[in-house]
Amino acid sequence: MAETDIGCGFIAVLFQRKAFKPRKVVHLQDSPQKNKQLTINSSKPTPLQKTIMPPNHLGAARKSTSQLTVPSGTHHQASTGNVMVLGNLNKQRSKSDQNAVVVKRNFTKKPSHQLGNILNGPINNRLTSQPDVLKSLGNEKYKQGKYEEALTLYDQAISIDPNEVCYYSNKAAALIGLGRLAEAVSQCKEAVRIDFSYHNAHCRLAKLYLRLGVAEKAVYHYKCSGRKASIEDIAKAINIKRCIEKASEAKDNGEWRKMVDESQIALSLGADSAPQIYAMKAEAMMKLHRHQEAYTVIQNMPHFDIELYAELLGSSATAVILQVRALVYTANGRFEDAVSDVGQALRLNSSDSMKLTAKKVKYAASARQNGNRLFKESRFSEALVAYRTGLEIDPYNSVLLCNRAACRFKLGQYEKAVEDCTSALLVRPSYGKARLRRANCYAQLEKWEATIEDYEALMREIPGDEEVRGALLEAKIQLSKMRNGHNLETDTISNLSSVSTDKDLTTIAGLSVVLFCSKMCSKKMVQLLEDVCLKFPSVNFLKVDIEEKPSLAKSECIKVIPMFRIYRNGSQVEEIGDNLERLESCIKSYCT
Repeated sequence: MAETDIGCGFIAVLFQRKAFKPRKVVHLQDSPQKNKQLTINSSKPTPLQKTIMPPNHLGAARKSTSQLTVPSGTHHQASTGNVMVLGNLNKQRSKSDQNAVVVKRNFTKKPSHQLGNILNGPINNRLTSQPDVLKSLGNEKYKQGKYEEALTLYDQAISIDPNEVCYYSNKAAALIGLGRLAEAVSQCKEAVRIDFSYHNAHCRLAKLYLRLGVAEKAVYHYKCSGRKASIEDIAKAINIKRCIEKASEAKDNGEWRKMVDESQIALSLGADSAPQIYAMKAEAMMKLHRHQEAYTVIQNMPHFDIELYAELLGSSATAVILQVRALVYTANGRFEDAVSDVGQALRLNSSDSMKLTAKKVKYAASARQNGNRLFKESRFSEALVAYRTGLEIDPYNSVLLCNRAACRFKLGQYEKAVEDCTSALLVRPSYGKARLRRANCYAQLEKWEATIEDYEALMREIPGDEEVRGALLEAKIQLSKMRNGHNLETDTISNLSSVSTDKDLTTIAGLSVVLFCSKMCSKKMVQLLEDVCLKFPSVNFLKVDIEEKPSLAKSECIKVIPMFRIYRNGSQVEEIGDNLERLESCIKSYCT
């Protein structure tokens, strides 16, 4: 539909005046170089086709005035009604337009990726100045588990608008995702300071305090969080508070088992990131001389920043955590770490109790260092004295006990060395060095059953240790000689008697492996079977020399040697041949 150019104004549209003064019309053209040309036409208006104006040109058309620069240097002001953005009008221009003045304006086309989805493409500078956009981007990163990136975006939003409470609360959530709970507390506290009625921040702060074992504050902030907190949330915080109070009371009364129980309940109720509660449990374990368990508790304790926790819990409470950890480290041989912790504790709290702990830790560390130096110089008697001085102040220190046992072993004091090793193992049952040392002492005392028991325990802990494997085999050989007075080649490989009749095979309980062989192949096969024997201490391993027991070989129908057979409760269940790999695989299947 054709449309007549009648100038501007809503009234003109209504009344459709026929006579009017021609006005200059400005046409916007596309040049081949993508530059827009504004053509100012001073001729009579010509009928124009209805044109839809591009959205990116409407802004310029709606301005009240726009100053245009023409090549001659003169300026023309075009009112809104005089500017018609028509796109490419090359085909619609008449010959009367030759007197038109052409004005060129450059419009830089932005790459399409600059706009559109701001979450996927490069972030527009204008958008990044909007804190809510940054918050939304941070939320997306948070949902993806990219907490560091979310944290950066929340920080940027806060820097633009530091009074918006939700930015601090969201930043706290990102810090929680990174395990930085104490820092998250400070962000929630800032949100509450800005707007005390912001329930989200109160609720998040309460949950943080609960996890950190500050139960009293958790209860308070749950009550300030309106409907965000449930009755169950408040009840849980109250229960944790009671457990901590009971544990503290048990400590004052010396009820160490109760202290262990109450602190464990508090941890299981949700205070799983509270180092002070872990320290309470570890301290009680130490008092019960369960040093290995105390060390496990300390290992499971979350890492904490000393300065942040001193601000959160107070200097004295933080010093107690370091004090307990120093004692646990000392008892388990981490002397350097213990000295470092007790030094930090003294800086926070210089009480008499803390000074006494520092003296104990440093004295034990010095005794170990002096004793080790003397031992390396083969001055065993002096080294023994050095370790003993350390044990005077820390009598249950497993490392000092084990080291003194080493001195006594070198001095031939095997019985006393066994006593020291046993004392060390009572507080640290998995202390492998003490168990190995005790096994060696038992071997010197020819207590073979005790020797084998310790070596087998070591093999379960360190199955690939060839030295222990060889020592175990030697102990079994010596025990067999002591029991039966025979050579190994006519005896069993394990602690059982040799097989002499077919009745022996049918009466053996449990799982048994029997090697049928001759004297020629006996030594070689026995050596190969040693490794398999040590891997399965609960299995009976026996040997039958068919030259010495031909009737047994006949009754068992042995045609080929060497031959392995597996028996269970006296009944044959498998015939292997001489394949040791298959033998080991079959034993595993029958043992499971």
